[in-house]
Amino acid sequence: MSRDARWKTLLELLVERGRLDVEEAAAELDVSAATIRRDFDQLADQQMLVRTRGGAVVHGVSYELPLRYKTARRASEKERIAKAVADLVSPGEAVGLTGGTTTTEVARALAMRPDLATGSPALTVVTNALNIANELAVRPQFKIVVTGGVARPQSYELVGPLADGVLDQITIDTAVLGVVAFDAIHGAAAHDEEEAAINRLLCERAERVVVAADCSKLGRRAFARICATDRVDTLVTDTGVDPETVAGFEEAGVRVLAV
Repeated sequence: MSRDARWKTLLELLVERGRLDVEEAAAELDVSAATIRRDFDQLADQQMLVRTRGGAVVHGVSYELPLRYKTARRASEKERIAKAVADLVSPGEAVGLTGGTTTTEVARALAMRPDLATGSPALTVVTNALNIANELAVRPQFKIVVTGGVARPQSYELVGPLADGVLDQITIDTAVLGVVAFDAIHGAAAHDEEEAAINRLLCERAERVVVAADCSKLGRRAFARICATDRVDTLVTDTGVDPETVAGFEEAGVRVLAV
């Protein structure tokens, strides 16, 4: 196992469990305890975790795994969700994309749509995510609008009043939200309040709001609320979603597509 793969696995285990012992991690990853100690020390130097005697704990109370370490989690589900979301978009629309691994996959799925390969432009994409803008900027058929703001290293998203200034002046057809939690009662949420504020403004500027989230995000709450459930038109998730969860969203007026 490569160092990057070990680090990703260690961070995912920390998110799930809150703490890890050296010996426990070494056994799960089938490497030596010395290797895990070295990994923990290097990740602590990057402020990705906090070293403890004999192990490590997550960094901070509201821990958020940086985007570069989340790309492989539920990859097949995210690809299916992304294609289904992209299929909801019509040529000529203005589409807003928030940051996140699932919305990044939506951007890639839009780029693969053959009917969006022509036009002037075939699609306008508004995003505050630097990685999404970077991927789509080379697509001449797309008009890319990037908000200003201060970049968050965890999600590559631009936040703050500079981003507000751009979003206040535009309207979009469809806003696609990547979320860390979506609950039928409490609505959609993110870890970071500045990120949630930009996502909320994107919703306000949109005719239609689509939440793209795998089933692990559903029925959960997070610190910063993005919008109420009744502001969401469609939820696109995977087939692992619990039927009771689906029923709860449908009762709240949300159309659910499980793919």
